Amino acid sequence: TPAMKVARLGEWFNVRTAWHGPGDVSPVGHAANLHIDLAVWNFGVQEGAYHFGEKEQEVFPGCPTFKDGYAYVNEVPGLGVDINEKEAAKYPINNKAPGWTVRKFDGTIIRP
Repeated sequence: TPAMKVARLGEWFNVRTAWHGPGDVSPVGHAANLHIDLAVWNFGVQEGAYHFGEKEQEVFPGCPTFKDGYAYVNEVPGLGVDINEKEAAKYPINNKAPGWTVRKFDGTIIRP
């Protein structure tokens, strides 16, 4: 992936990684970040929400867990996170983008 290529390039120059992981990133995105962290020697720090509530864990079974300052991924192949569509249907999207976004309602990126 492009992120792995960036991380590998950083290895050549002893630059550590610091992947962005704010609270609005899904458990799938956090799992992807954590797998990169585990795959490269130049891992530096991982920003993250550090807690997925019960609803998020029901919608995304296998999501990363956090305990005592450590992040844990499971051993399921791939990212290890599934999406329970039946549970996800309980939480429809409201299509109200916050004022700071640079995306249209359909997700298309726009220039500010």
